[in-house]
Amino acid sequence: MATIVGVRFHNAGKLYYFDPGALWPTAGDAVIVETARGLEYGEVVTGVHEVPDEDITPPLKPVVRIATAEDAQRQADNRRKEKEAYAICQKKIIEHKLEMKLVSVEYTFDGSKILFYFTANGRVDFRALVKNLASVFKTRIELKQIGVRDEAKMLGGLGLCGRPVCCAQFMGDFQPVSIKMAKEQNLSLNPTKISGVCGRLMCCLKYEQDHYEATRKRMPRVGRDVMTPDGLGTVQEINILRETVRVRITNGDNSEIKDYPAADVQRLGGRRNDRGQPEPPEETEVDEEFIETAIEGTTDESIPLDDE
Repeated sequence: MATIVGVRFHNAGKLYYFDPGALWPTAGDAVIVETARGLEYGEVVTGVHEVPDEDITPPLKPVVRIATAEDAQRQADNRRKEKEAYAICQKKIIEHKLEMKLVSVEYTFDGSKILFYFTANGRVDFRALVKNLASVFKTRIELKQIGVRDEAKMLGGLGLCGRPVCCAQFMGDFQPVSIKMAKEQNLSLNPTKISGVCGRLMCCLKYEQDHYEATRKRMPRVGRDVMTPDGLGTVQEINILRETVRVRITNGDNSEIKDYPAADVQRLGGRRNDRGQPEPPEETEVDEEFIETAIEGTTDESIPLDDE
């Protein structure tokens, strides 16, 4: 077991583990930690606790100190200078006529490097821009191209639900999302209704997907013969949220449609054709889940917002 403390550098950013050493910071404390790009100012999210060794990536970097008033002032000064750097960089991009959109600017805690985050449709030759910015700020300059999901996470906004976007509120990492999830949840495949402010599939499609998959496996498929309390019938529709099955019961020339709890319906083999007559079973049945393909990528190929 390793003793660690969880630190976050951005709102809803990724959680990183550090070695607290002799310090015992609590949740909400500001700390100075050692990272791959030098000293950084972060906020403790999870206090000192133990985790299995396999859950951490060695070597575990240390917490240098609890942040002081001077550290907090320096962090505030960096935030102020970032706004000034943003305006200057935006002006330089226009001067160099580059097809790129500046999203955010970040100073490292010690001010030794400035990071500029941008989006673009393709690769951008920004070497001349970097030299120009370096001559203005007299420090190291780094430009990072990010994806549209990361842009939404940085800028925030309101989703279709009327609440702040999840990625800017609490999501540390993006989860893979595919059009198959929308299909299984019987949602409209209209892109404007299932896409977030970033233009990609909404992350919340992932939240209930496990429940849909588990429940669907317990329920018969549409078109299959089932045995109900009222006799043999054919499945017309299933409701995963209510866990009910709509079945057409045929009695001679008469037929009626009834809804049954999934637990009261017993699955049988075979399908029925349009006239309600049983069809012969196929020699090989292919599960549709294994041939379903996603028509949209999962997440953007973007550069992490924080260095480990």
